Amino acid sequence: MNTRELGKDGLQITEIGLGAWAIGGAWAWGWGDQEDEASVQTIHKALDLGINWIDTAPVYGLGHSEMIVGQTVKDRRSEILIATKCGLVWDDQKNITNNNRPESIRKECEDSLRRLGTDYIDLYQIHWPDEKVAVEDSWGEMTRLQEEGKVRFIGVSNFDVPLLEKCQAIAPISSLQPPYSMVNRFIEREILPWCKENNVGVVAYSPLQNGLLTGKFSLDFIETLAENDWRRQHSPHFFNKKNFPKVLAFVGELRPIADAYDKTTTQLAIAWVLMHPAMTSAIAGARKLPQAEHNVGGSGWQISEADMEKIDRIFQEIFN
Repeated sequence: MNTRELGKDGLQITEIGLGAWAIGGAWAWGWGDQEDEASVQTIHKALDLGINWIDTAPVYGLGHSEMIVGQTVKDRRSEILIATKCGLVWDDQKNITNNNRPESIRKECEDSLRRLGTDYIDLYQIHWPDEKVAVEDSWGEMTRLQEEGKVRFIGVSNFDVPLLEKCQAIAPISSLQPPYSMVNRFIEREILPWCKENNVGVVAYSPLQNGLLTGKFSLDFIETLAENDWRRQHSPHFFNKKNFPKVLAFVGELRPIADAYDKTTTQLAIAWVLMHPAMTSAIAGARKLPQAEHNVGGSGWQISEADMEKIDRIFQEIFN
Protein backbone atom coordinates (compact mmCIF):
# COMPACT_ATOMS: atom_id res chain seq x y z
CA MET A 1 0.00 0.00 0.00
CA ASN A 2 1.18 3.52 -0.76
CA THR A 3 2.53 5.63 2.08
CA ARG A 4 2.62 9.39 2.56
CA GLU A 5 4.61 11.55 4.96
CA LEU A 6 2.66 12.90 7.92
CA GLY A 7 3.46 16.60 7.92
CA LYS A 8 7.06 17.78 7.71
CA ASP A 9 9.75 15.29 8.74
CA GLY A 10 6.99 13.03 10.01
CA LEU A 11 5.94 9.42 9.99
CA GLN A 12 5.49 7.49 6.78
CA ILE A 13 1.92 6.23 7.10
CA THR A 14 -0.21 4.24 4.69
CA GLU A 15 -2.94 6.02 2.75
CA ILE A 16 -5.49 4.13 4.80
CA GLY A 17 -5.38 3.77 8.56
CA LEU A 18 -7.46 1.26 10.53
CA GLY A 19 -10.03 3.04 12.69
CA ALA A 20 -10.64 1.30 16.01
CA TRP A 21 -13.73 3.23 17.16
CA ALA A 22 -16.19 0.34 16.65
CA ILE A 23 -13.72 -2.12 18.16
CA GLY A 24 -14.45 -0.49 21.52
CA GLY A 25 -17.85 -2.20 21.54
CA ALA A 26 -20.96 -0.81 23.20
CA TRP A 27 -20.69 2.53 25.06
CA ALA A 28 -22.41 5.92 24.89
CA TRP A 29 -21.06 6.69 21.40
CA GLY A 30 -20.42 3.11 20.31
CA TRP A 31 -21.53 1.13 17.29
CA GLY A 32 -23.16 -1.65 19.30
CA ASP A 33 -21.83 -4.92 20.69
CA GLN A 34 -18.61 -6.25 19.23
CA GLU A 35 -16.94 -9.64 19.58
CA ASP A 36 -13.30 -9.25 20.62
CA GLU A 37 -12.20 -12.20 18.52
CA ALA A 38 -13.65 -10.54 15.42
CA SER A 39 -11.73 -7.38 16.32
CA VAL A 40 -8.48 -9.32 16.68
CA GLN A 41 -8.96 -11.02 13.32
CA THR A 42 -9.82 -7.70 11.67
CA ILE A 43 -6.72 -5.98 13.02
CA HIS A 44 -4.42 -8.78 11.88
CA LYS A 45 -6.02 -8.84 8.43
CA ALA A 46 -5.62 -5.07 8.02
CA LEU A 47 -1.94 -5.30 8.94
CA ASP A 48 -1.40 -8.30 6.65
CA LEU A 49 -2.90 -6.29 3.79
CA GLY A 50 -0.32 -3.54 4.28
CA ILE A 51 -1.98 -0.99 6.57
CA ASN A 52 0.74 0.25 8.92
CA TRP A 53 -1.17 2.37 11.42
CA ILE A 54 -4.12 2.10 13.78
CA ASP A 55 -6.14 5.01 15.15
CA THR A 56 -7.78 4.53 18.53
CA ALA A 57 -8.65 6.57 21.63
CA PRO A 58 -9.13 5.90 25.35
CA VAL A 59 -12.81 6.85 25.19
CA TYR A 60 -13.60 4.22 22.53
CA GLY A 61 -15.28 1.65 24.74
CA LEU A 62 -13.89 3.44 27.80
CA GLY A 63 -10.48 1.86 27.45
CA HIS A 64 -11.56 -1.33 25.70
CA SER A 65 -10.42 -0.38 22.20
CA GLU A 66 -6.92 0.48 23.38
CA MET A 67 -6.70 -2.79 25.32
CA ILE A 68 -7.73 -4.88 22.31
CA VAL A 69 -5.33 -3.02 20.02
CA GLY A 70 -2.48 -3.41 22.48
CA GLN A 71 -3.05 -7.11 23.06
CA THR A 72 -3.43 -7.81 19.35
CA VAL A 73 -0.29 -6.04 18.14
CA LYS A 74 2.07 -6.85 21.00
CA ASP A 75 4.02 -9.31 18.85
CA ARG A 76 4.02 -6.91 15.88
CA ARG A 77 4.68 -3.62 17.67
CA SER A 78 7.80 -2.78 15.65
CA GLU A 79 5.84 -3.19 12.41
CA ILE A 80 3.04 -0.73 13.12
CA LEU A 81 2.28 2.79 14.25
CA ILE A 82 -0.27 3.48 16.97
CA ALA A 83 -2.19 6.75 17.14
CA THR A 84 -4.33 7.52 20.17
CA LYS A 85 -5.76 10.59 21.86
CA CYS A 86 -6.44 12.45 25.09
CA GLY A 87 -9.00 14.92 26.41
CA LEU A 88 -12.15 12.85 26.87
CA VAL A 89 -12.38 11.24 30.31
CA TRP A 90 -15.06 9.33 32.20
CA ASP A 91 -16.12 8.74 35.79
CA ASP A 92 -17.36 5.66 37.66
CA GLN A 93 -20.84 6.19 36.23
CA LYS A 94 -19.38 6.27 32.70
CA ASN A 95 -20.18 9.96 32.26
CA ILE A 96 -17.84 11.43 29.64
CA THR A 97 -16.43 14.93 29.94
CA ASN A 98 -13.86 17.05 28.12
CA ASN A 99 -10.66 17.71 30.10
CA ASN A 100 -7.56 19.14 28.42
CA ARG A 101 -5.83 20.23 31.62
CA PRO A 102 -2.11 19.39 31.56
CA GLU A 103 -2.32 17.05 34.56
CA SER A 104 -5.20 15.15 32.96
CA ILE A 105 -3.35 14.83 29.65
CA ARG A 106 -0.32 13.38 31.44
CA LYS A 107 -2.42 10.88 33.39
CA GLU A 108 -4.27 9.85 30.24
CA CYS A 109 -0.99 9.29 28.44
CA GLU A 110 0.27 7.01 31.22
CA ASP A 111 -3.05 5.12 31.22
CA SER A 112 -2.94 4.69 27.44
CA LEU A 113 0.63 3.40 27.55
CA ARG A 114 -0.45 0.82 30.11
CA ARG A 115 -3.56 -0.30 28.17
CA LEU A 116 -1.64 -0.46 24.90
CA GLY A 117 1.20 -2.39 26.52
CA THR A 118 3.86 -0.14 25.02
CA ASP A 119 6.40 2.38 26.27
CA TYR A 120 5.74 4.93 23.53
CA ILE A 121 2.87 6.24 21.39
CA ASP A 122 3.66 7.06 17.77
CA LEU A 123 1.07 9.83 17.36
CA TYR A 124 -0.66 11.44 20.33
CA GLN A 125 -3.57 13.78 19.62
CA ILE A 126 -5.84 16.12 21.58
CA HIS A 127 -9.26 14.67 20.81
CA TRP A 128 -11.46 17.80 21.05
CA PRO A 129 -10.93 21.45 22.04
CA ASP A 130 -11.72 22.34 25.65
CA GLU A 131 -13.02 25.86 26.19
CA LYS A 132 -12.26 25.64 29.91
CA VAL A 133 -8.51 25.32 29.35
CA ALA A 134 -6.12 27.57 27.44
CA VAL A 135 -4.95 25.60 24.43
CA GLU A 136 -1.42 26.88 25.07
CA ASP A 137 -1.39 24.99 28.38
CA SER A 138 -2.68 21.79 26.79
CA TRP A 139 -0.27 21.94 23.87
CA GLY A 140 2.60 22.76 26.19
CA GLU A 141 2.02 19.49 28.04
CA MET A 142 1.87 17.61 24.75
CA THR A 143 5.30 18.98 23.83
CA ARG A 144 6.71 17.92 27.20
CA LEU A 145 5.45 14.37 26.68
CA GLN A 146 7.17 14.41 23.30
CA GLU A 147 10.42 15.70 24.79
CA GLU A 148 10.30 12.90 27.37
CA GLY A 149 9.95 10.27 24.64
CA LYS A 150 6.56 9.02 25.79
CA VAL A 151 5.11 10.10 22.41
CA ARG A 152 6.95 10.48 19.11
CA PHE A 153 4.70 12.95 17.28
CA ILE A 154 1.88 15.19 18.47
CA GLY A 155 -1.30 16.34 16.77
CA VAL A 156 -4.85 17.53 17.31
CA SER A 157 -8.34 16.52 16.26
CA ASN A 158 -11.40 18.66 15.47
CA PHE A 159 -9.47 21.96 15.80
CA ASP A 160 -10.22 25.09 13.77
CA VAL A 161 -7.63 27.43 12.25
CA PRO A 162 -7.37 29.87 15.20
CA LEU A 163 -6.59 26.98 17.57
CA LEU A 164 -4.16 25.45 15.10
CA GLU A 165 -2.30 28.75 14.86
CA LYS A 166 -1.99 29.00 18.63
CA CYS A 167 -0.51 25.51 18.82
CA GLN A 168 1.80 26.01 15.85
CA ALA A 169 3.27 29.12 17.50
CA ILE A 170 4.48 26.91 20.38
CA ALA A 171 5.60 23.74 18.62
CA PRO A 172 5.01 22.13 15.21
CA ILE A 173 1.75 20.22 14.75
CA SER A 174 2.36 16.90 13.06
CA SER A 175 -1.25 16.29 12.12
CA LEU A 176 -4.87 17.32 12.27
CA GLN A 177 -7.64 14.73 12.40
CA PRO A 178 -10.91 16.24 11.08
CA PRO A 179 -14.07 14.67 9.65
CA TYR A 180 -14.08 14.69 5.85
CA SER A 181 -16.15 12.92 3.23
CA MET A 182 -17.88 13.46 -0.09
CA VAL A 183 -20.90 14.85 1.76
CA ASN A 184 -19.11 16.58 4.65
CA ARG A 185 -16.78 19.16 3.13
CA PHE A 186 -16.71 22.07 5.56
CA ILE A 187 -12.92 21.81 6.11
CA GLU A 188 -12.19 22.60 2.46
CA ARG A 189 -12.65 26.35 2.79
CA GLU A 190 -10.10 27.26 5.49
CA ILE A 191 -8.72 24.26 7.36
CA LEU A 192 -7.27 22.16 4.52
CA PRO A 193 -5.56 25.13 2.81
CA TRP A 194 -4.02 26.14 6.15
CA CYS A 195 -2.72 22.62 6.77
CA LYS A 196 -1.26 22.43 3.27
CA GLU A 197 0.48 25.80 3.63
CA ASN A 198 1.87 24.95 7.08
CA ASN A 199 3.00 21.38 6.36
CA VAL A 200 0.52 19.86 8.80
CA GLY A 201 -0.55 16.34 7.91
CA VAL A 202 -4.25 15.54 7.68
CA VAL A 203 -5.74 12.17 8.63
CA ALA A 204 -9.46 12.28 7.87
CA TYR A 205 -11.98 10.37 9.91
CA SER A 206 -15.44 9.26 8.73
CA PRO A 207 -14.55 9.15 5.00
CA LEU A 208 -17.59 6.88 4.60
CA GLN A 209 -19.81 9.24 6.60
CA ASN A 210 -20.55 6.69 9.31
CA GLY A 211 -21.25 4.01 6.72
CA LEU A 212 -23.68 5.98 4.58
CA LEU A 213 -21.41 6.04 1.52
CA THR A 214 -21.02 2.26 1.44
CA GLY A 215 -24.20 1.94 -0.62
CA LYS A 216 -25.60 -0.71 1.70
CA PHE A 217 -28.44 1.30 3.22
CA SER A 218 -32.09 1.80 2.34
CA LEU A 219 -34.69 4.25 3.63
CA ASP A 220 -35.62 1.97 6.53
CA PHE A 221 -31.99 1.61 7.65
CA ILE A 222 -32.32 3.74 10.78
CA GLU A 223 -34.96 1.35 12.11
CA THR A 224 -32.57 -1.60 11.70
CA LEU A 225 -29.80 -0.09 13.85
CA ALA A 226 -29.01 -1.72 17.17
CA GLU A 227 -30.51 0.07 20.16
CA ASN A 228 -26.99 0.79 21.46
CA ASP A 229 -25.69 2.09 18.11
CA TRP A 230 -24.82 5.79 18.51
CA ARG A 231 -26.31 6.61 15.12
CA ARG A 232 -29.78 5.77 16.46
CA GLN A 233 -29.31 7.32 19.90
CA HIS A 234 -27.85 10.67 18.88
CA SER A 235 -29.56 11.19 15.50
CA PRO A 236 -26.57 12.75 13.71
CA HIS A 237 -27.01 15.26 10.92
CA PHE A 238 -27.06 12.88 7.95
CA PHE A 239 -29.39 10.37 9.58
CA ASN A 240 -32.34 12.73 9.92
CA LYS A 241 -35.43 12.58 7.70
CA LYS A 242 -34.33 15.57 5.61
CA ASN A 243 -30.79 14.56 4.68
CA PHE A 244 -30.89 10.76 4.77
CA PRO A 245 -32.83 10.43 1.47
CA LYS A 246 -30.46 12.95 -0.14
CA VAL A 247 -27.42 10.87 0.80
CA LEU A 248 -29.06 7.74 -0.60
CA ALA A 249 -29.79 9.57 -3.86
CA PHE A 250 -26.19 10.79 -3.98
CA VAL A 251 -24.84 7.28 -3.47
CA GLY A 252 -27.10 6.02 -6.23
CA GLU A 253 -25.49 8.50 -8.63
CA LEU A 254 -22.03 7.37 -7.53
CA ARG A 255 -22.53 3.72 -8.42
CA PRO A 256 -21.99 4.07 -12.19
CA ILE A 257 -18.83 6.10 -11.56
CA ALA A 258 -17.46 3.46 -9.20
CA ASP A 259 -18.43 0.66 -11.60
CA ALA A 260 -16.35 2.26 -14.35
CA TYR A 261 -13.25 1.74 -12.20
CA ASP A 262 -14.39 -1.75 -11.15
CA LYS A 263 -14.72 -0.36 -7.63
CA THR A 264 -17.51 0.00 -5.08
CA THR A 265 -18.92 3.23 -3.69
CA THR A 266 -17.00 2.51 -0.47
CA GLN A 267 -13.72 2.40 -2.35
CA LEU A 268 -14.66 5.41 -4.47
CA ALA A 269 -15.45 7.44 -1.33
CA ILE A 270 -12.08 6.61 0.24
CA ALA A 271 -10.20 7.36 -2.98
CA TRP A 272 -12.04 10.69 -3.27
CA VAL A 273 -10.81 11.80 0.16
CA LEU A 274 -7.25 10.84 -0.76
CA MET A 275 -7.42 12.96 -3.92
CA HIS A 276 -7.24 16.23 -1.95
CA PRO A 277 -3.66 17.59 -2.08
CA ALA A 278 -3.63 18.33 1.65
CA MET A 279 -4.64 14.80 2.62
CA THR A 280 -2.22 12.29 4.14
CA SER A 281 -4.46 9.37 5.01
CA ALA A 282 -8.08 8.29 5.42
CA ILE A 283 -9.13 6.45 8.57
CA ALA A 284 -11.45 3.61 7.60
CA GLY A 285 -13.10 1.80 10.47
CA ALA A 286 -13.62 -1.96 10.34
CA ARG A 287 -15.11 -4.38 12.84
CA LYS A 288 -15.17 -7.47 10.62
CA LEU A 289 -12.49 -9.08 8.49
CA PRO A 290 -14.29 -8.57 5.13
CA GLN A 291 -14.59 -4.84 5.84
CA ALA A 292 -10.83 -4.53 6.28
CA GLU A 293 -10.28 -6.43 3.04
CA HIS A 294 -12.72 -4.23 1.20
CA ASN A 295 -11.47 -0.88 2.50
CA VAL A 296 -7.93 -1.32 1.20
CA GLY A 297 -9.37 -1.14 -2.32
CA GLY A 298 -9.76 2.60 -1.80
CA SER A 299 -5.99 3.06 -1.98
CA GLY A 300 -3.53 2.88 -4.87
CA TRP A 301 -5.60 4.46 -7.63
CA GLN A 302 -6.90 7.86 -8.66
CA ILE A 303 -10.18 9.31 -9.86
CA SER A 304 -10.00 11.20 -13.15
CA GLU A 305 -10.38 14.96 -13.21
CA ALA A 306 -13.57 14.61 -15.26
CA ASP A 307 -15.10 12.26 -12.71
CA MET A 308 -14.07 14.50 -9.81
CA GLU A 309 -15.92 17.34 -11.53
CA LYS A 310 -18.91 15.09 -12.15
CA ILE A 311 -19.05 14.09 -8.47
CA ASP A 312 -18.98 17.77 -7.50
CA ARG A 313 -21.83 18.59 -9.88
CA ILE A 314 -23.96 15.78 -8.48
CA PHE A 315 -23.21 16.92 -4.94
CA GLN A 316 -24.24 20.50 -5.72
CA GLU A 317 -27.44 19.41 -7.44
CA ILE A 318 -28.57 17.21 -4.56
CA PHE A 319 -27.45 19.16 -1.50
CA ASN A 320 -27.75 22.78 -2.60
